[in-house]
Amino acid sequence: MSTISKGGLRRSNLLLSMVHFAQAAAVLLISVNVKLPVTGSYLAYDSASRSLMPASKTLFQMPLTWLVASFFFISGISHLLAATLYRKRYNHNLDLGRSPLRWVEYALGAGVMMVAIAMLVGVYNIDSLGMIFGLTAIMCLMGWVMEFVNYKVEKINWYPYIIGVFAGMIPWIVVAHYLRLGAESGSNAPTFVYFIFVSIFIAFSSFAFNMVLHYRKLGKWSSYLYTEHVYMWLSLVAKAALAWQVFAGILRP
Repeated sequence: MSTISKGGLRRSNLLLSMVHFAQAAAVLLISVNVKLPVTGSYLAYDSASRSLMPASKTLFQMPLTWLVASFFFISGISHLLAATLYRKRYNHNLDLGRSPLRWVEYALGAGVMMVAIAMLVGVYNIDSLGMIFGLTAIMCLMGWVMEFVNYKVEKINWYPYIIGVFAGMIPWIVVAHYLRLGAESGSNAPTFVYFIFVSIFIAFSSFAFNMVLHYRKLGKWSSYLYTEHVYMWLSLVAKAALAWQVFAGILRP
């Protein structure tokens, strides 16, 4: 049986809040200023061919350093709220086998993480980035739905889980497609990008695996408090793995 208590979770939330904020500050302080273009596509009339042709323009430059730091800030704020202002509601939700605050944080944080990964492989179009963010957020929010519909039921409803997995796979397929196109064109992505693709895909998959272990009531995972504790540390590992691989690959001085 799990020995995780609500008091223990509060201490973990406070600790993780400080760790996330510290990493955000570190990224901002020691990284070089790297910006990637965010573009918009439209149709332009080509007078030579007398036809509409695809065109694009740069809308703004995205500072990669702030993009990386932002998902640390999102997690830091979420953990701090869970341990302080939102603590009473947070504990009540834990009794109901759900954690809406976590899923909202994941929707925002994981969405930003996938946008960063997509930009590293050359996805710059603002609409594509928006859809990648949206699908990743839907994946996370379906976790909220999964917990909401499966509180004290005799038979687990896996439909939210399946829909979430489906939504979450699409951004990864897009990223893999860009990696393949680059390789086929003789312009392979840097090695660190391939490491990010594999490691963060595994990290994201571990959240889904954690949920399965809980609903299968395997060992300590039968306790929702233990499951929550694992989610918290998986989140730290995933964000740190992405941030410091990006730093090592492109942001270091």
